Amino acid sequence: MKYQLSLAWNDSGRLPCGMIKTNSSSRRRFLKFGSSAAALSAFPQILIAQEDTTTVGDGDYRFECHNNWAQLPEGRHFGGATHGIAIDSKGLVYISHQGQPHSISVFDPSGEFMRTLMPQHAGMGHGIDIRKEADGIEYLYLSPMSPKMAFTKATLEGEMVWERGHQALRMASELELKHFRPTNVSFAPNDEVLLGDGYGSHYIFHCDKDGNLLRTLGGPGSQDGQFRTPHGQWLDDRDGTPKTAVCDRANKRLQWFDMEGKHLKTMDGFLFPADIDIQGDIMLVPDLHARITLLDGSDQVVAQLGDDPSWRARVLDKKEAMRGPHPDKWPTNRFVHPHDAVFDKDGNILLVEWVVHGRVTKLRKVG
Repeated sequence: MKYQLSLAWNDSGRLPCGMIKTNSSSRRRFLKFGSSAAALSAFPQILIAQEDTTTVGDGDYRFECHNNWAQLPEGRHFGGATHGIAIDSKGLVYISHQGQPHSISVFDPSGEFMRTLMPQHAGMGHGIDIRKEADGIEYLYLSPMSPKMAFTKATLEGEMVWERGHQALRMASELELKHFRPTNVSFAPNDEVLLGDGYGSHYIFHCDKDGNLLRTLGGPGSQDGQFRTPHGQWLDDRDGTPKTAVCDRANKRLQWFDMEGKHLKTMDGFLFPADIDIQGDIMLVPDLHARITLLDGSDQVVAQLGDDPSWRARVLDKKEAMRGPHPDKWPTNRFVHPHDAVFDKDGNILLVEWVVHGRVTKLRKVG
């Protein structure tokens, strides 16, 4: 924990009592030192011995927390959750959610609301990512979590480029796909794209730039190369060789695959990893169980932001119902259910959480 200490004298140069500030709600405990003027004049006034409840992390990975950074117009909210987040080259922030009437809300770099997109996915917004492609245009890739809705490529204005639905992927893959509820999208070289069916079949579908299926990865199970909720994935080329890193959420691990779908390695030690972003050598993994993990280029953990076992126990206690609309229960520097997170160009982190009515937090880098 971070603490701050400051000392000050009263106007007379003497102190009738010492004041210790015990928490952020400004409750104070007064300590009497005695009545001797000579003794009292020897003591400064203790103004602050206060836990810093606005930051997470340490050293080079310390961040200042700004909760509720994205502000919707009065009368609107994000529905049952804020699910996905992406940033375009202009710094505009796109948040996928379960609200109405559209599934995406767009904010400027200061968090001010601008517009909405994609009414056809209303109430079912989930995975969202943005990529500038060979034609120089940035595109949205969307994975609504419903079998009735389609894996979608669109422009940043919401104009449809192509869709691939449940039946098209079932026929192309020759899999039964009784359950189909996609969760997230990632990218590969040559404008290829991968769709994770995290809540459905536990397969990942690797498609070409036009959405045609090239191969499948995974399938249900706990062995290397299998998944139990492949909830999010990302292109990992930190060592110069492109690989797909997958959040195998219910198996509590990450797995890596080459571009042909061959399993490369597995890393345990996670709680419920939800998605991935990468900036430089640092991999960002929001974990649904109340923390964010940062890994270096050697996949060593360099920070676990917000990690607090006692707080996590409360979050996971069903009697607490912590993901309900209870922001009064949520400390500034603690997370409830991190669902997706991205770096901005300055190394800050924007986080969305799986809580009723949503929560968007900006973690401003100060370390």
